[in-house]
Amino acid sequence: MKKRIVFGILITGLSGIIAQILILRELLITFYGNELTIGIILANWLILEAVGAFFLGKGIERFKKKLEAFVALIIIFSVSFPIAIYLTRIIKEVMGIIPGEGVGLIPIFISSFFILLPVSISHGALFTFGCKIYSLYSKREPAASVGRVYIYETLGTIAGGVGLTYLLIPYFHSIETALGVSLLNIILCIYLKPARIFSGISVILLALIGSLIFSGAKDKIHASSINGQWKGQKVLHYQNSIYGNVAVTRRQGQYTFFSDGIPIITSPSPDTVFMEEFAHLPLLSHRRPEEILVISGGAGGMINEILKHPSVERVDYAELDPLILEVVEKFVTPLTKTELRDKRVNIKYVDGRLFVKNTPRKYDLILIGLSNPSDLGINRFFTKEFFALAKKKLKKEGILVISLPGSLTYLGEELRDLNACIINTLKEAYPYVRIIPGDFNLFLASASREVTLADHAEFGKRLGMRKLKVSFLTPAHIEYRLSPKRVNWFLQSIEGGTEKINRDFLPRGLFYNLSYWNALFSPRTQKIFKVFEKISLRLIIIPVALFTVVFLLFASKVRRIFNSSIPLCITATGFAGILFNLVLIFAFQALYGYVFHWIGLLVTTLMVGIAAGSLRMTSLLGRIKNEFGTFIKLEVFIILFSASLPALLLIFHPLIFIALSFISGFLVGAQFPLANKMYLALSAKRETPDLSGTAGLLYGADLAGGWLGGIIGGVILLPLLGLFGTCMVVVTLKAASLIILAASARSAGCNPAWRHKI
Repeated sequence: MKKRIVFGILITGLSGIIAQILILRELLITFYGNELTIGIILANWLILEAVGAFFLGKGIERFKKKLEAFVALIIIFSVSFPIAIYLTRIIKEVMGIIPGEGVGLIPIFISSFFILLPVSISHGALFTFGCKIYSLYSKREPAASVGRVYIYETLGTIAGGVGLTYLLIPYFHSIETALGVSLLNIILCIYLKPARIFSGISVILLALIGSLIFSGAKDKIHASSINGQWKGQKVLHYQNSIYGNVAVTRRQGQYTFFSDGIPIITSPSPDTVFMEEFAHLPLLSHRRPEEILVISGGAGGMINEILKHPSVERVDYAELDPLILEVVEKFVTPLTKTELRDKRVNIKYVDGRLFVKNTPRKYDLILIGLSNPSDLGINRFFTKEFFALAKKKLKKEGILVISLPGSLTYLGEELRDLNACIINTLKEAYPYVRIIPGDFNLFLASASREVTLADHAEFGKRLGMRKLKVSFLTPAHIEYRLSPKRVNWFLQSIEGGTEKINRDFLPRGLFYNLSYWNALFSPRTQKIFKVFEKISLRLIIIPVALFTVVFLLFASKVRRIFNSSIPLCITATGFAGILFNLVLIFAFQALYGYVFHWIGLLVTTLMVGIAAGSLRMTSLLGRIKNEFGTFIKLEVFIILFSASLPALLLIFHPLIFIALSFISGFLVGAQFPLANKMYLALSAKRETPDLSGTAGLLYGADLAGGWLGGIIGGVILLPLLGLFGTCMVVVTLKAASLIILAASARSAGCNPAWRHKI
């Protein structure tokens, strides 16, 4: 029976990570996700798992038939997972929100909370139930049982993450995958041999889910949910890749291509005004554009406009996700056929920043087809470091072209700061920056003064000489766009804006963009971002120090309060673990470009480190005589690791990231089994140690720490404090937990249980 339980724990770990990633991806498509929505959704997942692990999980002690209770939770998870995927797709229709309409933070929080509720709570409780059942059947000591379950679940998580990324996502749609995972879990229920009634329920569900998968009904459910998600439009194609989701809809003969729910290409009739302005105004600024680089957003009209210039000899087009252009070719129109099959166009399926770094070519113009720094990945194209890199790949009179959201009437504080931040950053790298304001602001940066010299008359002259066939970009329109009055109005409007610049390791541009996005879709929470903007490392250190002092003062009078020092340490470690992961991925993206398989390897290595650390500590539990001394040493190691991490990241080799990811995982994983043994010692007054209560409490504390790190890491800490400041926050929190733990150990002489164990 022990082997069956181990297999069950592996499957629950595998199923949990698949459910988390799939539901997150689907919610991001529905809500046009950025770092803020990711933080909200992950926060809901983690806090609900924590609730399940602690409040529901510890209830296993009340069940006489514990195996059957475990099976019941698996059934709840299995049924709720595919339902959650379906609800995620139709939630906008249920809420009365039309496709394409933005959603504020509160609706995102509420809807994702209720969609995740049964899936996350049941999965969180499975860990606590698994610890108790494994202890009963393995006859190991309680602390070792918790450590083993933690290891097995982590191994399942590794297998699930790798399998989902490389096997399931490329070949199966989300409904199909969810039903497949549910089927696997129902088979597990039968394999565990519970009481007859649960076996009967499992057999019925096995037949039902199996029929949905093998009869083709799964595809009908998939189509129904997609039609609900894109109500009013005919969905022609819907497919996931390892990079994101690509959908194609048709309405009145017009194809619209979506990436993660955001429209990126419209054909055969694109937004002609935008395409003509974004392509021709920069190219007309150059006396003879010959070699052009387009990073993202080139298909669907942009390249077509560029190719109208007779002097253009070569267009290199960098697009990360091959699926986007594969689908464009599948639904080809005369427009896309003309531009993408032109002999002058060279398509590169690679991260744009990585391409710029490695290409030996130099260009007359580099156009960034990403409209704003909406997430950490895109922010890398709006930083001082990238602007300097692009400058090296431009010819003598070469021009870098970027765009940002704008307005013809009023710039709010958020939009002002976003534009000011990126302008400040451009001016750090380029001596000449030309601003063309409008509904979208166009910025032309160059090392040559030529970019600022051509007036509307010169533009009109070049337009005529090149015989460009355009619809809206007439000489009169060019004069309107280049009007000095408009430029002066814009410059006056951004006065008083931020003086900060956007950097790879201090992505202020991301924060200002998130603030702007929040102002558009959730204006009631605007003041929160104003508070966030004032956050500094000092403002974090002071309240943490005050909390530590107050905790110690109360603990000196109420001895039992020291019992909470271990959960506090695990909460801080969960927080640190999430931030280590974010920092490593963030730094890797900035230094080497977004190479998906490397990012997947980093996450996998972190999980392997967690499993290795937990396995090593679990094997040593019986031989460790001074648990508190060992735990304090681990606290010190985590502090030293976090303090040295920014310097270690400057060792410019990808393998250092693999090593650091493993070490961070090892340190985090090693603490959990030891913490369980220590906390169980505190409840040694009971005849039977409270294994389920301890496992639920500490696993919940770990998840709560991860929740805190996930919700503020990518939205507040990294954008405002940068990589170094974020690591120092971890140092501060872990130093506080170390002081509290050390004080607890010192007073252990007052506690018979601790005196016996130390």
